[in-house]
Amino acid sequence: MATHKTRLAVFCSGGGSNFQAIFHAIPKKGLNAEIVLCLSNRSQCGAMEFARQNDIATVHLTEKQFGSFDEFAAAMVSCLREHRIDIVLLAGYMRKVPEAVVAAFADKMLNIHPALLPKFGGEGMYGINVHTAVLQAGESESGATVHLVNEEYDKGRILLQRRVPVLPGDTPELLAARVLECEHRLYPEALEKLLAEQHS
Repeated sequence: MATHKTRLAVFCSGGGSNFQAIFHAIPKKGLNAEIVLCLSNRSQCGAMEFARQNDIATVHLTEKQFGSFDEFAAAMVSCLREHRIDIVLLAGYMRKVPEAVVAAFADKMLNIHPALLPKFGGEGMYGINVHTAVLQAGESESGATVHLVNEEYDKGRILLQRRVPVLPGDTPELLAARVLECEHRLYPEALEKLLAEQHS
């Protein structure tokens, strides 16, 4: 009898390059998992388009659709329950995930951060801001971190990290591109590690 495939939801706000990297890595790595849902705060973005092209269910959810933040959080939890989601992967999702959702998926929600946590994490540390901060601090290396999500920004248990050199003459954009390449390899590896942990 076929074993249950781990059902994954990906939360995105942009182009979805990490989403695509994970999607393509799952069959290559022979992972017993499948992406069944793409949830976004933007109805039109690269990630949602990619999901539609690959027959992955898409859900557009924003706070504005609800009378209160609690209702929004409850709708998100019920959406994930409806799709029988086992693990949530945050891949460029530019909103704080409601605490009710984090609690419902304790130890089952991953995020990728474009720096070596615990440095350069926390509120406001996303996108190009992170790479600018790394260069301003005069760091000789940066990298990417995949961590479990808890109630505090970028404070959950670190699952995997990979280092990337900071090169002379780097701009935030050049460093960002190098770190993103690293992310595309690291995120599938971290997912593989989490799946192995859950089945051990």
